[in-house]
Amino acid sequence: MRLLLFADVHASLDGARDLVARSGAVDAVVGAGDFARVRRGLGPTIDALAAIARPTVLVPGNNETLAELRAACRAWPAARVLHGTSAEIDGVVFFGLGGGVPVTPFGAWSFDLDEDEAAALLEPCPEGAVLVSHSPPRGVLDRDASGRHLGSAAVRAAIARLRPRLVVCGHIHAFAGQEAELDGCRIVNPGPGGFLAEV
Repeated sequence: MRLLLFADVHASLDGARDLVARSGAVDAVVGAGDFARVRRGLGPTIDALAAIARPTVLVPGNNETLAELRAACRAWPAARVLHGTSAEIDGVVFFGLGGGVPVTPFGAWSFDLDEDEAAALLEPCPEGAVLVSHSPPRGVLDRDASGRHLGSAAVRAAIARLRPRLVVCGHIHAFAGQEAELDGCRIVNPGPGGFLAEV
């Protein structure tokens, strides 16, 4: 299955239109959160992305809540919003975890989870799924400018336990367009420009 992956569009309508244009050449599309910017611009961004007709799975980032993303996607028939839940496309299972994990320093506007909440939501993830997590695993594609690791221990533990066939994340903009490996699993931060992958 050929996938178009993206994350952290942050209300860029030009970016959304570019992803729509690229989506016709793939089997499915995966959006790993942060469609809005500080809880603004979600509706117009999703309206632009809704021209994607291919099956699409999305998770909320920390810039929009689960409820806001679900409401924005109501008129997008190809989209499935995942958060502690899964969807199957052509025999491939996708499992999603949204939000900033661990809790970010951004304050009340940010949709965040602590590690225990994330671990509980990850519990039903099946082995070998495509794991779509807004936050990266701790220690992988997760450093800030000062070198601190900002990723999730719960996501890292789930990868070790479940061996996903692919992990798609975002959140840490410095690693957009990059990939790494953890416990034999491919981890991709596709960034807003989109990234092609096969599963």
